[in-house]
Amino acid sequence: MNHVDNIVYTVRDLDAAKAVHTALLGVEPHTDKPYYVGFTVDGFEIALAPQRSDEPVGPVAHVRVADLDAALAEVQKAGATLVSEPRDVGGGARVATVADPDGTVLGLVHRA
Repeated sequence: MNHVDNIVYTVRDLDAAKAVHTALLGVEPHTDKPYYVGFTVDGFEIALAPQRSDEPVGPVAHVRVADLDAALAEVQKAGATLVSEPRDVGGGARVATVADPDGTVLGLVHRA
């Protein structure tokens, strides 16, 4: 069964977003890199990432899937459109994003 793995907020200004999220969440980030700032809150991952040209600014909930390529094929068959191609993001994880017919961006993540 798939489950929500994390929420990544894609932002234009990583430092500004980090300051606001640190104040709001009340914790320092466990990872603070130019490409990813991660917080753990009650065992859940909340992250910030700089905006990529192929992704919109805003939150994207990532659902953990057993097989990224198979899950992408299944959601596209169901009507989703590919927003960003699968890519390695380190630590054995691969991610991709799709949009549902209303344009809501959804993330998929596979962790090895």
